Amino acid sequence: MSVAKVTEIIVESEKSFEDAVVQGVKRANKTLDQVKAAWVKEQQAVIENGDVVGFRVVLKVTFLLKD
Repeated sequence: MSVAKVTEIIVESEKSFEDAVVQGVKRANKTLDQVKAAWVKEQQAVIENGDVVGFRVVLKVTFLLKD
């Protein structure tokens, strides 16, 4: 039997929403074992002086717990 846990992380990229997701998953893999999925809960454009300067995502990351 497997038991999974979900944790929420916030990631920002200067490039794109997709890059924020990729970087978030890479970072989660450094800390969490057996990452199995990531769900994009929310997307936000970061605005400064009327210009988009960043792309922020809130990810729900699913990983398996150790026995």
